[in-house]
This record gives sequence, structure tokens and C-alpha cells, in this order.
Amino acid sequence: MIVVAQARPSERAEFIKKTYLHLAGAVAAFIGVEFVFFALGIAEFLGRFVAGSQFGWLAMLGGFMLLGYLSSSFASKAGDINAQYMGLGIYVLGEAVMFAPLLWIADAIAPGAISSAAVVTLFLFGGLTAVVFTTGQDFSFLGGALKVFGMIALGLIVCSFLFKGLTLGIWFSFAMVAFAGAAILYQTSQVMKRYPTDYYVAASLALFSSVMLLFWYVLRIFMSRR
Repeated sequence: MIVVAQARPSERAEFIKKTYLHLAGAVAAFIGVEFVFFALGIAEFLGRFVAGSQFGWLAMLGGFMLLGYLSSSFASKAGDINAQYMGLGIYVLGEAVMFAPLLWIADAIAPGAISSAAVVTLFLFGGLTAVVFTTGQDFSFLGGALKVFGMIALGLIVCSFLFKGLTLGIWFSFAMVAFAGAAILYQTSQVMKRYPTDYYVAASLALFSSVMLLFWYVLRIFMSRR
């Protein structure tokens, strides 16, 4: 099994092209699903559900984590391209469900926030990707710190759902934007140096998850300003 760093330049270029084409396809599919959710009233239903229940967001988070685990299991299967596509599809659908209530609330209370957050996310992702491509730096050293900070952040998020007195303000969102940026550096570096050349679908899933995490908290920052 040849990893990207050891592949011939032509194979490396083909892997990168396929990875980012699949990433673009995942983003397009996410947007398409959200349009369907809004048109059918599903986004409004989910938005009212999480807004009217103390544990609504927690239930959504739990379901999303389960889908994330299942999709990652499918996407990591070597040599089974159909399983990798299934993993990516499951994850895109899970993200769409998770985002639907937030997007519905954002559209209601902060018109224009969604498009502004999308533009900022695109520029940040492009800039961070360019850093990895132009410097050739291996950002694998970020892996340990990302795991520790991720567990702390998840614990704080769960506690904020369980205890009404604990609120995560705008500074937490800024910290999570920094975390997502570090995750993009790490994932892009992993994709470029350690993924096998036939893992382009799994690579696109890894990048998609980091992009959506970045978009989530950039959007929350824009919402907090309204």
C-alpha cells in the first residue's frame, strides 16, 4: 500500500485532485440536502425541537457522534471504495441533520449570517490549506493536542447542556475556530503525507469534518453579533 508521500508525482497529483473534488462534492451535497430540509419544513421542525427541549441539542449531538463513528468505520476500509462512499454519504447526511436547526435559527434571527460565515470559512480553509501545500510542514505534532482539547471541549459542551448556569460564550466559539483551524492543518498534512493513494474518499471525509466544524463556530460568532 503506497502512501501519498511515497507516490510518484503524477499519482500524488491525481490523489489530491480526487480528494478535493470529492470534498467539493460533499459540500455541494450538504447544501442540496439543506435546501430540501428547508423546503420540506424539516429544518424548522428540528429547530423548534432543539429550541424547545433542554436536551434537544444533546440528543442531536449524540446521534451525530454515532453517525460519525459509523461513517468513519466505513470510510477507513481499505480497498472497498463502495464502503468509503457509504461512509462519506452517511457523514454528509449526519452533518446536514445536525446543522439544520442551527441554520434555521440563524436564518430567523441573523439574516445574512449564513452567507457571511460561509465566505469566511472558505477563505480560512483556503488559507490554511495553502500553508500546508506551500511550506511542506508536517503538522502531525498537533494530533495529541487536538485530542486533549477535543475531549475538554466535548466535556464543556455536554456540561453546558446539563447545567443551565453554565454558558459557553463567544470566546469559546473563537477558541473552537482556532481548534478547527488546527484540525485543518493536521488533517491536510495527514492527507498529504500518510494516506494511501486509494483513500481519497476517506481523505475528503476527514477534511469535510474539519471544514464543517470551522463553519459551525464561525456561524455562531456571526449569530452572536446580531
